[in-house]
Amino acid sequence: MKFLQSLIAQSRYAARVGSPNRVSGLRFFSVSTEEYSKRNYANNVSEYNTVLGALTAQRRIFLLRDVYDDMMLDGVKPTRDTFHSLVVGTMKGARMQDAFFFVDQMKILGLVPDVTLYNFLISTCGKCKNSNKAIQILEEMKCVEVKPNVQTYICLLNACAADGRVDQVYAIVRDMTAAGLGLNKFCYAGLIVAHKNKTPLTDDFAAKVIEFVERSKMWSSVETNSANAENVMMGVTDEELYNLPTAEYVHRRGGFFSRPFTAYHTAFHAAADLKNVELTDTLLEMLNKEGKTPDIFIMMQVIRCYCHAGDIDRGLQTFENHINAGGPIAAELFVALAEGAMIGYTEKGMQIAQDILVRMNQRNFFVNNKLGSELLFMAAGEKTGGYMTANFIWDMMRARNISPSLAAVEAYYQGLKDREIPEDDPRLVLVSQTYNNLSARFGNRTNLNL
Repeated sequence: MKFLQSLIAQSRYAARVGSPNRVSGLRFFSVSTEEYSKRNYANNVSEYNTVLGALTAQRRIFLLRDVYDDMMLDGVKPTRDTFHSLVVGTMKGARMQDAFFFVDQMKILGLVPDVTLYNFLISTCGKCKNSNKAIQILEEMKCVEVKPNVQTYICLLNACAADGRVDQVYAIVRDMTAAGLGLNKFCYAGLIVAHKNKTPLTDDFAAKVIEFVERSKMWSSVETNSANAENVMMGVTDEELYNLPTAEYVHRRGGFFSRPFTAYHTAFHAAADLKNVELTDTLLEMLNKEGKTPDIFIMMQVIRCYCHAGDIDRGLQTFENHINAGGPIAAELFVALAEGAMIGYTEKGMQIAQDILVRMNQRNFFVNNKLGSELLFMAAGEKTGGYMTANFIWDMMRARNISPSLAAVEAYYQGLKDREIPEDDPRLVLVSQTYNNLSARFGNRTNLNL
């Protein structure tokens, strides 16, 4: 892995000094073979593919195009697998412009995109809420005689759902039905998302959600796992391909995520986003009647819904009931309650948030960079009060040697400056240094980790 370590080290240096050059620096053709070997991090297409896979796994998607440029400079010809890795990476990072650039490059080299790659493109459009482009891709597939599969239609359905285009979603459903394809749980999840995103929200939204959840329990001809072998090898799950809210949790274990609850997951998430307490309670009753126990993701959405609706006490009680009943626990459950309690920045809510995070630490559950950054960013928005919760989160991350994102540090730094704190205060000095270092490294990528 020396070539990957070299790549990351060079990219960090380039970002720190603000160099406009690519991550491998300028290529001087007059250097010796030994000097070139020291600088280079990959020598053939196999090693480059390994680098691309590693960068995607680390979510360092912004480096993919740099690596591709280095391949061209090295005279290494990309293969079909190379372009699939590149497009999968841009899909995971929601970088639509880069995705189409790589597909264009693929065509220039004489490689014809297959149905799997087109599915990745449609999914990328869905992540970027560009359903018109997704529809254009389907038309292109027909023109070049690439036959769409079940995944293609479900990707397109969810891409249109992200834009709230209910009529277009129903048109896709009719096309699937006409082709003899039933609807699976991912289709019903897409229908729920479409109705949630429709503007204005219809009066029968809750009734529609309940209907789709009920219908999702029925067997269909495409109910079997629709992931093909290539998707599995590329590390792309159905949830990620279809842009479901559970995509980032699909690999979690220990009761965090239950795949049979796909429609329920989407329904509870929609109810939380819309602060619909009545719908949340109805969904919980449905699960209870079926004799099923909510997983951690569902409990997170229930707590979110109550807190966002202004009922922090009920959110806290739901959390306590789940803990006392011996339900599965994860750091995200504590974070969901802490974030919900901080809404409105009331004195009571901020104290509840801090108490919950103390309990999380006592039970040896710790936040990662993403969760910690989200917590710090939100806590930093407190305009009055002692700033104790934000300070606690900062100290908690420092104790675990976790680096917050630039956006979170910037918000926290600004919050400290807005208060009457001496310029030589140790905390302010440390935060200022951290902010300056991150600004030099990441420049305008302020929301990279949020």
